[in-house]
Amino acid sequence: MRKNTLHLKAPGNWLNDPNGFIYYKGKYHLFYQHFPYAPVWGTMHWGHAVSEDLVHWEHQDIALFPTKEYDKNGVFSGSALEKEGRLFLYYSAVRYLETDREDIHRAVKDRYETSQAMLISEDGLHFDNWGAKRQILPVSRDEALAHRTHTRDPKVWREGECYYMALGSTFLEKEGRVLFYRSLDGERWEYASQCRDERLGRIVECPDVFRLGDRDVFLASLMYVGRAQEGYEHLSVCGLAEFDRKTCELTLPGELRLVDYGKDLYAPQTALDEDGRRVMIGWMRMPGAVEGEEKPWNGMMCLPRVVEEKDGHIFFRVHPQADRAFSEKCQESRLLPGDAPCRIRTTLGEGESLDIGGFLIRMEEGCVRTDRSRVFRGFSGAALDCAAPKSPGRCSLDIFVDPNLIEVFINDGEYVISNVVYGLGNHIAGNINEICTENKK
Repeated sequence: MRKNTLHLKAPGNWLNDPNGFIYYKGKYHLFYQHFPYAPVWGTMHWGHAVSEDLVHWEHQDIALFPTKEYDKNGVFSGSALEKEGRLFLYYSAVRYLETDREDIHRAVKDRYETSQAMLISEDGLHFDNWGAKRQILPVSRDEALAHRTHTRDPKVWREGECYYMALGSTFLEKEGRVLFYRSLDGERWEYASQCRDERLGRIVECPDVFRLGDRDVFLASLMYVGRAQEGYEHLSVCGLAEFDRKTCELTLPGELRLVDYGKDLYAPQTALDEDGRRVMIGWMRMPGAVEGEEKPWNGMMCLPRVVEEKDGHIFFRVHPQADRAFSEKCQESRLLPGDAPCRIRTTLGEGESLDIGGFLIRMEEGCVRTDRSRVFRGFSGAALDCAAPKSPGRCSLDIFVDPNLIEVFINDGEYVISNVVYGLGNHIAGNINEICTENKK
């Protein structure tokens, strides 16, 4: 089985959204949207990887794939929970209304219908795609309740004796909304409530609601909220929320801000780690495949991030396991990235800059900015120059460098900028206080 360190990458061909992220029976399981036949989007399967520490990942066999009439054109995104030792997997099932004759992996004019389904695995390693699946929410025929096509990505969790499900949806493809369902057993579901908000774009994807201390947090990926000329139109946001467990009513009283200011990160999903911390992993969108390896591949995950709230601000911090994977201190001025990730710790003040093999980081007007124009040539559809909100004073930076991904944590996760890169130079230059290069393989 193929193995990855720190960043889970497509095991050849295509990877997108994280699915079914869970700590189960002593291991972390991360499923993901996967097209196993080419490094492009196609009929979705669920790939599967496991880890003991969120750093070293080992790919498993494909877990879910189309077998039913209702999911014959794709097993779309979803989540997982453990119940009585078994692993419950929830997903969106897609059926095309008309298939493109020249490309059976596409629907004509994007016409398809979506229902919600589940599969129960006894051990998290074996998945009966023929006998263990069942449809739990049929296609909606009532626009007031849900959209026939764009209702997807069930995030399921349990609190007390009740199970909750959040679904991303839209009203008439004009206003995003989040739907909530409730269950007493995790298998039979009843509609509870919905949240519509003009800030939710036109379609909501991958909604996530969870508790941090005495505060609720909302994560979601929103379609058509960004400017195409500035990069992606679909962006992932977070914000403090108020979620009533009795009525399932969600309100968003504060601002919604970007999860990651590099804008490549999309469809984040959270789970509790073995110590009860809320940890997030998201898909890093890549406009082109990486060639020259055993198989071309497209798509990878960010490193695991602990989600914390302090004084009303949501932090995304480096997970302790990722922190431990690097040496505590090392003084160097040059570094060969090679095939493994490395780490740089430094500070940046107004007017100062750092060059990482052609990837530039600078402090300008109180904002940390990145410029990947020299390591993104030949690609389009993503922002080349990115900036975090203002952080007065000198900023501490914790930078993780992979040949195809650079993640910049500003002030211990106050903000993060993550950028996909191509053709990264073979050296790191600039004013570096600490470079940590030792990896525990």
